[in-house]
Amino acid sequence: MHADRTNRTMLILFALFLITVGVIGALTGFGAFGAAAEHSRLFANPVGVYVGSNGAWLWFVIAAAAALVALLALRWLTVLLFSTDRAGDIRITGDRSAGRTTLIAGALTQAVCEEIETYPGVHSARARLIGDASSPDLVIETTLEQTADLAALRRRIETNAVAHTRQALDNPNLPVTLDLTVTDRQGRRAS
Repeated sequence: MHADRTNRTMLILFALFLITVGVIGALTGFGAFGAAAEHSRLFANPVGVYVGSNGAWLWFVIAAAAALVALLALRWLTVLLFSTDRAGDIRITGDRSAGRTTLIAGALTQAVCEEIETYPGVHSARARLIGDASSPDLVIETTLEQTADLAALRRRIETNAVAHTRQALDNPNLPVTLDLTVTDRQGRRAS
């Protein structure tokens, strides 16, 4: 389950529910459902009378429904807090006669970052593999110094670091998202 998509969907549904309740309340107040509904009290209603007369069994049903809602909310929070879109370890395909090769995603992204950080004009770099481990996407976030040549660094990242990553994964069509940000902080390298 993708946490962001689920979160947006649930919040949109909750907002639509609240808007519907508000519109029904406003229409009732303006008399759209008749004069009896317009002048009735909010708490003197048939639902309250029904709950009062059937309270022996109804409260158990309400408690079970509340417990179910609490469990769903707990599941939602767990997904939001602990889910990740990061790819797991990647199995390298090819000749299996000598065994199976598994590439740890963190080692690959660390190598990508270390290579990019050696380029002049780069302040820092972060990378991650997201999606399914069988077909991951590479996301690179690079912070550049103000004096950096943006176009030249983009070309160098694409022709060197990205090409090396595609070669390591044996995937020439590896999707890559490159985010370049310029900072006003001083570089970390010593002269």
